[in-house]
Amino acid sequence: MLAATTGLREGECLGLTWDSVNLERGVLKVTASMQRIDGTLQLVPPKTDRSRRTIVLPALAQEALKSHRTHQREERLRAGPLWQDQGLVFTTEFGTPIDGSNLVRQFKGMLRRAGLPEKRFHDLRHSVATALFSQGVHLRKVADLLGHSTIAVTSEIYTHSVEAGLQEVADKMDAALSI
Repeated sequence: MLAATTGLREGECLGLTWDSVNLERGVLKVTASMQRIDGTLQLVPPKTDRSRRTIVLPALAQEALKSHRTHQREERLRAGPLWQDQGLVFTTEFGTPIDGSNLVRQFKGMLRRAGLPEKRFHDLRHSVATALFSQGVHLRKVADLLGHSTIAVTSEIYTHSVEAGLQEVADKMDAALSI
């Protein structure tokens, strides 16, 4: 839900810590990314300076995170002394970091169970950009949300024309040329 509503990268989701989330204010700060380096999962700085950002959470994401925090606390109790607290929002049942390949496998399983076509986890970023762009959100704001350094990256790669938008272009041209 978080990636589908905010466009966070896989590593940004997996590197998110509870210290960076303020559910009362409904914001989170992207301060790290989880990466596999020399066979070990490690928190690293975000991809670019623009990737280090504050995101205002949509209500859906806020509620999902609240529910997830409750579920994680229950897992922590079940794990007892086996729990390895690293402050991460998304963890295994023992508090350890989630490997990106496991996240992707779970994501694809969720799509399959929902009867949806197979997609890449990264496609959620494209969907967020396209949905916001089609709702009239300014391209600069979409680029800021996604942590892009320029709006060119956002417009060329992440926004996909939707048929309704193309119909609007045709209608506006008709209106402009009408006497």
